[in-house]
Amino acid sequence: MIHYKTDEEIELLRKSSLLVGRTLAEVAKILGPGVTTLDLDKVAEEFIRDNGGVPSFKGYNGFTGSLCTSVNEEVVHGIPADRILQDGDIVSVDCGVYMNGFHGDSAYTFAVGEISPELQNLLKVTKECLSKGIEQAISGNRIGDIGSAIQEHAEENNYGVVRELVGHGLGRNLHEAPEVPNYGRRGSGPKLKEGMVLAIEPMINMGGRAVKQLRDGWTIVTSDGKPSAHFEHDIAVLKGKAEVLSTFEFIEEVIKVTK
Repeated sequence: MIHYKTDEEIELLRKSSLLVGRTLAEVAKILGPGVTTLDLDKVAEEFIRDNGGVPSFKGYNGFTGSLCTSVNEEVVHGIPADRILQDGDIVSVDCGVYMNGFHGDSAYTFAVGEISPELQNLLKVTKECLSKGIEQAISGNRIGDIGSAIQEHAEENNYGVVRELVGHGLGRNLHEAPEVPNYGRRGSGPKLKEGMVLAIEPMINMGGRAVKQLRDGWTIVTSDGKPSAHFEHDIAVLKGKAEVLSTFEFIEEVIKVTK
């Protein structure tokens, strides 16, 4: 069952999504070599609660963190812990906020210190995959158009596209219908209609697409041990364009990314 949102509900979703962006910017301020993923989590939870939100992930199906912090070969769902970030690592930080009855959900993969040109390219291409997916999220298109655009760009760059984990609808629940795969055929899947709100989140591997779950029951890693990157935006489907509700601007002001 797909829940279509009113304009008023989309504005509430935007507020939650923007708080996610501001939270990730606070994380960016302390992120660097020598910091633990638990340090990041504490900063995020405090900032979310100080700004009238509740961490969406904390307690979700027993998850212990406010963030998912996934380092290097970890794809998603890494549990914040005493792991110390090292110069040259990459870390996907996924954050959810519940506020005013609606969830926001966004992720950004950060470079820790100086990273290799190969990792820089992985991050660049994964972010481009997100943009190409969003371009297809317009009324009248289909879910498969989003996934196909993401898959084509990743595979053109010889990267693997994770199949087992997907984007999703977003609203009063953190995960709603429809699923939004990062692969697929153009013209396939449910039709996109105005009022749908989707979390689009490419997970792109430097090596093959195969993944496995660790014994902690949460962390997903690449089967070949090669790094993976992950970026996520919340979007509202409109006629002729997708409206991005979340933002990376606050983050990139902190880390001084040039467009």
